[in-house]
Amino acid sequence: MGSPFKTLLKLLTGLALVSQMAIAETFVTIGTGGVTGVYYPAGSGICKLINKELASHDIRCAIESTGGSVYNLQQLVTGGLDLAIAQSDVLFHAYEDAHRSNSDNQNLRTLFAIYPEPFTVVARADSGIDTFDDLKGKRVNIGNPGSGQRNTMEVVMQAYGWTNSDFSLVSELKSAEQSKALCDDKIDAMVFTVGHPSRSIMEATTTCQTKIVSVTGPIIDELVKNNRYYRLTSIPGGMYDANPADISTFGVGAIFVSTTRLSTDTIYGIVQSLFENFELFNNLHPAFANLQQKHMIDDDLPAPLHEGAIKYFKDKGLM
Repeated sequence: MGSPFKTLLKLLTGLALVSQMAIAETFVTIGTGGVTGVYYPAGSGICKLINKELASHDIRCAIESTGGSVYNLQQLVTGGLDLAIAQSDVLFHAYEDAHRSNSDNQNLRTLFAIYPEPFTVVARADSGIDTFDDLKGKRVNIGNPGSGQRNTMEVVMQAYGWTNSDFSLVSELKSAEQSKALCDDKIDAMVFTVGHPSRSIMEATTTCQTKIVSVTGPIIDELVKNNRYYRLTSIPGGMYDANPADISTFGVGAIFVSTTRLSTDTIYGIVQSLFENFELFNNLHPAFANLQQKHMIDDDLPAPLHEGAIKYFKDKGLM
C-alpha cells in the first residue's frame, strides 16, 4: 500500500506546484484595433515577445481587437484592458483633461512610442477629389466612434469649420469595412490615421482605382504648429499601387500605454521583453523596420512614463 500512497502524494505535490506556478503568473491583455490596421499586428508582435520571455518574468499576454484609441483608453482606465496602443493626440487629451476634471485618466502612463501614423485620405479615382478641400460635398467615411481616425478627423473638421452636414453622406465604418465600401462605390473617400504599409490602404489601392490625397495647406500648418502631438509627415511613394509619388500630410504617433495599476516589476518585464528582442520586433511588420530605441523614449510623450519603464531605461543607460 506504501507505493500507491507515495505515487498519489507525488501527484498531489506536482499538481500543487503547477497551481502555484499558474497563480504566480501575471496575465495581461493588450487592446489593439481593427485587424486591417497596424495596431493589431503591433500588439500581436509585442505579445509574442512577452510570451517568449515568460520563463524570465512570469507574464503571460493576450491581445484583443478593439474599436481603437478612444475605446482602448476608456478600457484601460476602467480595468477592461491592462495595456493598449493609442494615438498620441487621443492620449494627450485624455491625460490633460484628467487634470482639469480630476478623473481616473490621471493614472494613464506611457511605456514607449512605437511608430508614426500619417493621416491618410484615400479617394476613388473617379470622385473628383484631388485635395483634402475637395472632400466637401462628397460621401466620406469618417471612422467608427471610439477610433483614433474618427477623433483626428473631427479635429480636422473643426479646424476647417466643417460639420457632418458639409458632406453628402457620412459613414462610420470600421477600418476593416471601409476599403470594400470605397471599391463598391458606396463612399467617395475614406480617412485613416494609420502606420504604413496598411492592409486596409493596400486593399483599397489594389482592388479598385483609387488615389491617396495630400492633406496640406495653411489650416493644417496651423494645426501642427499649435499641437505638439502632431507632425508634418509623408507617405512614401511606391508603397501602394498607382501612387508613385510621396504624399504630404500630417500625423501622430502610436503609443504603447498602461496605467499605474500595473506594478513596476510587471512593466519592467514587459518593456524588457521588447527592447531585448528588438531585432525580432523590427522584423515583425514593415512599419517597425526603421524603429530606433532612442526615438521611442526621447520624443515628447503625451503622458508620463510608467515607473517600471523609467527603471528599465535607466538600468540600460537609455535615459
